[in-house]
Amino acid sequence: MKLVVLGSGTAVPHVARAASGYWLETGSGSLLLDIGMDAPHRMAEEQLNWPDLDAIWISHFHLDHFAGLAPFLFGTRNAPQTQQRRKPLKIYGPEGFSKLLSAIDESNHYRLREQPFPVEFFEVEPSMPFEILPGVLATTLSTPHTKESLAIRLKEKSGSVLVYTSDTGYADELAEFARETTVLLMECAFYQNKPVEKHLELKDAMQIARNAQPKKVVLTHLYLEWDGIDLAGEARKLWSGETIEAFDGLRLEF
Repeated sequence: MKLVVLGSGTAVPHVARAASGYWLETGSGSLLLDIGMDAPHRMAEEQLNWPDLDAIWISHFHLDHFAGLAPFLFGTRNAPQTQQRRKPLKIYGPEGFSKLLSAIDESNHYRLREQPFPVEFFEVEPSMPFEILPGVLATTLSTPHTKESLAIRLKEKSGSVLVYTSDTGYADELAEFARETTVLLMECAFYQNKPVEKHLELKDAMQIARNAQPKKVVLTHLYLEWDGIDLAGEARKLWSGETIEAFDGLRLEF
């Protein structure tokens, strides 16, 4: 697998951190984990093969994770790079995302579903196993953020496993869900004294890491308060494993 961080930030504008988006390449295709409002242009900036993207995963309906979907589909409908494409684009997300997209579509007759290629929509229930790409098995976990929020665990035929928590509050179940993964891509919105329960701060994230024992932790969804703080250094005080601070443009092969 190859991970490219498109956006390591939040909905709050930041000079160096775009909203959530993570490009994942597997042996059988490419997958976008969340599609925040910056993700369509960030894929182009990173020179990724966005016209041939195989699938999109949507974790929940906050705009910094979902708002790029309609602009992306508006772009692919008109882009010269996609006019010869015929393979389907598969879009997965929690129950209700197709209805939400339809409301956006109908607001100005964008015809987002009228693409040169088929677009297939799949609404996923918590704990539901499914094949998100050929040979890549996905399972989900309901997380304490919004009512629809889902973490996702992806296992490739080679045995590589990535867990993406997306936005979440602390839950013991997350550690079990992420146990012994190759890469745990986990939100860590706040350094300390978090103002809300439905996100993680560093001690929460490191508690999950200690219990799950992944090979690598990548911490992302970082608010401005992280600026100027050595995230990896602070993490080492709480967990002895490898912790990587996500940044826009980070590329990680595993």
